[in-house]
Amino acid sequence: MDETARLPRGGMLAFAGGSLGMGTWVTVPGLLLLFFLTDVLAVTPLVAGLVLLVPKIADVLLHPWIGHLSDTDLSRHGHRRTLMTAGCALPLAFAALFLVPGRLTGGPAAAWVAVAFVAGNLLFAAYQVPYLATPADLAIGYHERTRLMGFRMVLLTVGILLSGVLAPILTGREEPTRGGYALMGLLLGVSMLAAMLVGVGGTRRLTIAAPTPVTSAGRGPAGLRTLLVALRDPQFRWLVGSYLTMSTTTHLVLAAVPYFTTYELGRPGLTTVLVAAFVAPALVATPIWVVVARRIGKQPGLLVAQGAFILGSLVLALGDAAGLPVLIGAVAVLGIAFAAMQLLPFSMVPDVIRVGGVGGTTRAGTYTGVWTAAEATGGALGPYVYSACLAIGGFLASTADTQVVQPESAHTMIRLGFGLVPAALMVVAMLLQRKYTLDRTLR
Repeated sequence: MDETARLPRGGMLAFAGGSLGMGTWVTVPGLLLLFFLTDVLAVTPLVAGLVLLVPKIADVLLHPWIGHLSDTDLSRHGHRRTLMTAGCALPLAFAALFLVPGRLTGGPAAAWVAVAFVAGNLLFAAYQVPYLATPADLAIGYHERTRLMGFRMVLLTVGILLSGVLAPILTGREEPTRGGYALMGLLLGVSMLAAMLVGVGGTRRLTIAAPTPVTSAGRGPAGLRTLLVALRDPQFRWLVGSYLTMSTTTHLVLAAVPYFTTYELGRPGLTTVLVAAFVAPALVATPIWVVVARRIGKQPGLLVAQGAFILGSLVLALGDAAGLPVLIGAVAVLGIAFAAMQLLPFSMVPDVIRVGGVGGTTRAGTYTGVWTAAEATGGALGPYVYSACLAIGGFLASTADTQVVQPESAHTMIRLGFGLVPAALMVVAMLLQRKYTLDRTLR
């Protein structure tokens, strides 16, 4: 099979444009939803954590099932865009997350958010699974897949940066309000829709530029058996296990930022500053990681990034005592590492798939379904682990118009949950990542 094609720059930019919208979905709920529940809707930390976690349990089966539907769509129609187009309804669910009706608080408000979150997760999978399967569908080589994912990572980072900075500002910055959250959901939802439609068009352009012959070989069982088929691949199993742990870690850090700035630093407005300090270096670092991967390989580069993330997290565990400039620098180190932890694993997945030849390619949706299930699960586990830290510390929930005095134990867990726990989780991710051996045979 010829895998020497070089993709057109315009097609790659349009394809990567879809990640602008995906960046909003993976960032804003992870950054603000836990805080929205505990400090605006008066939901207790453990219940709020469950609201984010329980809907993700279904993703373990739903995402591989959607991957199976995507593979079937490919074999029947020669493309995966049907599901992607349906997934463009995601902005409706995003807006609904923050448009909690009336004056609902506590349990009823948590139930509303949980239903909207379930709908959003399903629509996210409908778009993201076939979207991420596209690089494996293309007749391109090891380094060209990294180049394509470099374009995606740059625009994903732009989406994360814009939404991560704008969302706290739109909600009210120093004094977030319920109306501010609703306005933010509506405005960012509109921008998500525009970006996702561009991504659908870009997917079409790339599959025309570097097509792989489509067969019916990828049709197979759906549901749990589909999940098991992908996990029987030992290389994929170690890769997805490491990524699950990385996703859990980064989403924990994201969920912790508003608490850290509000209760440890005493300045809620610094949420925007820390998010910018995290994401902006990732934007600059992505092209550098592409070069690093070309010279030393994807896996060695990823291990370096994971080590840097651990060091930065340990600095954050010092809290306000470290001083704001040092803390911002540590967050910037996390951002540089984050760029590699998005770029490199996502370009390694199609490597695993393409090793299986055409048969593997026509099962790409199955693999990316499991992958996005891991991503979604990590997105829920991270905030849940942090909510458990809050509960252990005795954190007190409240509404937006009331103030409470948190116990000293809560302040301690806010700080350690932001620094020490992520460092420990990333050590686990490194140990799992070292089990992946395919990269050294491909480069």
